[in-house]
Amino acid sequence: MPPEIVTIACLTDNYAYLLHDPDTGETAVVDVPEAAPILRELATRGWKAGWILITHHHHDHIEGVEELRRATGAKVVGARADAHRLPALDLAVTEGDRVTVGGLSGSVIDVSGHTIGHIAFHFPQAQAVFTADSLMALGCGRLFEGPAAMMWESLSKLAALPPETLVCSGHEYTASNARFALSIDGENAALRSRAQAVAAARETGQPTVPSRLAEELATNPFLRANDPALKAAVGMAGAPDDEVFAEIRARKDRF
Repeated sequence: MPPEIVTIACLTDNYAYLLHDPDTGETAVVDVPEAAPILRELATRGWKAGWILITHHHHDHIEGVEELRRATGAKVVGARADAHRLPALDLAVTEGDRVTVGGLSGSVIDVSGHTIGHIAFHFPQAQAVFTADSLMALGCGRLFEGPAAMMWESLSKLAALPPETLVCSGHEYTASNARFALSIDGENAALRSRAQAVAAARETGQPTVPSRLAEELATNPFLRANDPALKAAVGMAGAPDDEVFAEIRARKDRF
């Protein structure tokens, strides 16, 4: 049976995820903004969380970890580089390490930039990558700790994954991200179509994540800093990719 991914709304605009292997019954939770909605979803489905995978240290991604750990006995996995700012880890990982959820094997990717030590989890069998606040739907995380060149390197790693990969990001920011993207890439027909779909989804309260990487590659300006057309649109034709990314990120910060 194929792996199952469940998106859980938390707090005001956060998302947590369940990754479930139906062949073994094992389930992982990715990020825990708060425990209650996750525990409700687990109970509804009759699943038991065996793993908690943490992407980075920000409170809106780890606030419910201890409550969920107490309730489920799940083991906690997080970045070795971030361990001093995370709940106690049962397994500390670095880029290239493997994480196993039942029969599903995932790889750890260092996606520092939003924070130093931010990681993503890529599970090829589920065709999914859990990116939290690195690559987001039509956006990327604000650069709180790392420089633009670091974030561009991180996003480039994610951009190289198979285009059918589901990008499971951490927030419902897509509508505002779409408005910004249109301000610099308004001639992009795929972007205009996606922005309309996002607006329609939000009008009915539907989540806009996960998204497909192929869609992000076509419409997300933060992944397209290497595109000559977008470079020209921001007045930086011929500039290095990371410098164009820095300009796009700075414009978003002021938007």
